[in-house]
Amino acid sequence: MVIQPESAEDPARASEPDVVIVGAGPVGLATAIELATRGISCLLIERQERAGHAPRAKTTHTRTREHLRRWGIAKDLADAAPFGIDYPSHILFVTRLAGPLIARFEHALNCRPERDERYSEHSQWIPQYRLEEVLRNHVATLPLARIRFGQEFVSFDQDDGSVRVRIRDVESGAERIVATRYLVGADGARSTVRDQIGAKMIGTYGLSRNYNTIFRSAGLAEAHGHGPGIMYWQINGDVPSLIGPMDQPDLWYFMPTMVPEGVRFTDEETLDLIRRSTGIDLPYEILSSDEWVASRLLADSYSRGRVFLAGDACHLHPPFGGFGMNMGVADGVDLGWKIAATLQGWGGAGLLASYEAERRFAHEYVLDEAESNHSLNPNRLFRPEMEAMTPAGEQARREVADLVWKHKTSEFYALGVVLGYCYQQSPVIVDDGTMKDWVRSRDYVPQAIPGCLAPHRWIDGDRSLYDLFGPGFTLLAMADADEADIAAAGAGAGRLGIPLTVLRLPDPAFAELYGARLALVRPDQHVAWRGDAWPDADILAIVTGHAPAASAAQAGLARSA
Repeated sequence: MVIQPESAEDPARASEPDVVIVGAGPVGLATAIELATRGISCLLIERQERAGHAPRAKTTHTRTREHLRRWGIAKDLADAAPFGIDYPSHILFVTRLAGPLIARFEHALNCRPERDERYSEHSQWIPQYRLEEVLRNHVATLPLARIRFGQEFVSFDQDDGSVRVRIRDVESGAERIVATRYLVGADGARSTVRDQIGAKMIGTYGLSRNYNTIFRSAGLAEAHGHGPGIMYWQINGDVPSLIGPMDQPDLWYFMPTMVPEGVRFTDEETLDLIRRSTGIDLPYEILSSDEWVASRLLADSYSRGRVFLAGDACHLHPPFGGFGMNMGVADGVDLGWKIAATLQGWGGAGLLASYEAERRFAHEYVLDEAESNHSLNPNRLFRPEMEAMTPAGEQARREVADLVWKHKTSEFYALGVVLGYCYQQSPVIVDDGTMKDWVRSRDYVPQAIPGCLAPHRWIDGDRSLYDLFGPGFTLLAMADADEADIAAAGAGAGRLGIPLTVLRLPDPAFAELYGARLALVRPDQHVAWRGDAWPDADILAIVTGHAPAASAAQAGLARSA
């Protein structure tokens, strides 16, 4: 076997990439877009063409679409909506599609496409493969990002300044060495990169076993009387399951839950399950099926040296709530801007070290929610009388509806989980004394506590406050901000080479929203610091990782500064 380094003469490349990313799913693509948009070259490698209708994520959350807006492609995703962006994201609990309704959650997951002051983009129900297509198309427009399919990661070695990545061509078996500055493992639950850095997944494996099927059925949407929706929970003693429309033409997903270990279904058996679960006998065509295991697992380490993990490579949890893929995209954004800042010199040694500290907190928050959501599935809701069209059946359905509303409302209306997490105890966030006031909440109330997402507002019609933020740090200056403070911030940014945009907000509503005359917002739109005066402490050195973490505490920065 011949191993050769890639050379500049190779027509597949013009120079060594700054970053190699293993895995071209949403996480790898998001990482590449964030890097390339910031002037960092990257190479994505993927073993297989990502095609077909594999039953992956179906909800692109509000926060993910806000990143797409920042990249200029949120409208592209809206245009790709299989049933139109206005298709209602209702979630219904029924005994069967042909049976009675138990409970109905309207406009779940914040997918309704109407303006909301709290965020710049609504969520969107869309199959993951369509999201990936939008992201890939955008990567193709970025000169600094390249995708190579049919390439698999073999191994790496690294020193203080670089990583040498061994890559194998799947078809020919030929191997080559690519020299790079950083390596990102976005290679999923069975991550080879994770194995090679010695990280272990810690937690609970096998919370449940489930079976996913994608099938085609003309007329199924019209064959039941519950109206349009994105998910129907079928609660019966026959085949408790989830089912819903997925794409055109007439594509549906079907998931019987809590499948016993070792059970495998033939296509004929799956067809029978669909008919029995729905109570509707139509021609059904199976397109794909696979078994998956719900677990709660978190890597004990997210990095080694210049090698980092993102997405399912470092966290796994049940899909209830649709957090997983979206959380992985946020990993790519956080890692992407921090790698870019480090390579461009304005990020200090502590910036990339903050990646795990910040993202682990967010992951644990979401894992708690997903595991809680998983605890009440269709199997646990069934009551023997509930399908009977009798007073006893009506009573059983009311009892189940009460349980559903009590335990599932927080799953389908969880904007606080999507937008409300706060990077507490981060070494690159400066606490103003209010971080202790942050509390977990499934409801989202925007607050400018350092570490939280910058509160959003609409300006002049369809213009978002976020649209005015710069690509680096943004200093929000309220009407009563001191010009000397603004000048001092600019001078500090100049000394460290930090890209800083000053955004003046004369409307007093913003001062009330942010609770200070000045607020420093990071490239990922999280608040890094706020105060009424620019302090003597070198805030910019702390939030970019140039100053040791202890400096934030030593600075004694309080809101009364």
